[in-house]
Amino acid sequence: MPGLYQEIEPYDHGLLEVGDGNLVYWETCGNPDGKAALVLHGGPGSGCRPRARQYFDPAAYRIVLFDQRNCGRSRPHASDPAVSLAANTTEHLLADIELLRIHLGVERWLVHGLSWGSTLSLAYAERHPERVSELVLGLVVGTHVRREVEWITRDMQRHFPAEWARFRDGVPPAERDGRLVEAYARLLADPDPAVREQAARDWCAWEDTHVSLFPDHNPRYDDPEFRMVFARLVTHYWRNDCFLADGVLLREAGRLAGIPGVLVHGRLDISGPVDVPWELTQVWPDSELVLIGDAAHTGSQTMTEAIVTALDRFAID
Repeated sequence: MPGLYQEIEPYDHGLLEVGDGNLVYWETCGNPDGKAALVLHGGPGSGCRPRARQYFDPAAYRIVLFDQRNCGRSRPHASDPAVSLAANTTEHLLADIELLRIHLGVERWLVHGLSWGSTLSLAYAERHPERVSELVLGLVVGTHVRREVEWITRDMQRHFPAEWARFRDGVPPAERDGRLVEAYARLLADPDPAVREQAARDWCAWEDTHVSLFPDHNPRYDDPEFRMVFARLVTHYWRNDCFLADGVLLREAGRLAGIPGVLVHGRLDISGPVDVPWELTQVWPDSELVLIGDAAHTGSQTMTEAIVTALDRFAID
């Protein structure tokens, strides 16, 4: 099975005005005349990474990546506590994708997303099925957001009791029996920078606990700016159920009819249990589920190979 393609640099990039004072960073890589493919990053708030370019054959694909609102190289940046997130919702992101598609002159594109990017990919494809040629999704989440958020922030204590107790104890005692994501969102908006920084540390420490089951996992949150952006945007989306009606992505899956899809998911993914992608394949006949035995939510080499294989399959229309 194939591994990642060689490292490449963008042949074009820019900042797109999308409204509400927001500038969204975008880049295009690979073959300018190739098949268009859109990459939707995870998080929310992780930003697009150079590694994401390497899943695609650069001779076959025109690869489009962008940093979603208020993260990565987009501006204004959520690391600044004065930056409001009121104009950062799933609806805003769906509109941004369409503005970018029009800006780049793309008629249809393959859409690839991991984790939160899989949720956004499904929401986009169900909104604009005529614009999506295929979907290749990994670490699939988001079909029942409220249930999934409660799983990660409370029910998962059964797997990591000591670590979860530290996570719970990061919020004031009076709020520990309530919805923890709400409590953390309030701490991240506290006027005291020390309170905000500690809340970001505690949130990201819990994230690092559950996304991987393996001791060689490299934590991603050493940079305090990235830590703050990630914590602010994840809690903003999760406290609002990702701005999606419960179960809507499953109810609207009929709109995906005719769009081939490959869902690649880890059997060891505690952060996103396997029932989420499995349920989706039951209502999306054009999809297939590829389960990876050695992968948690951080993926694995085997998962990378499966995603590259799927993208190679769709490289030619």
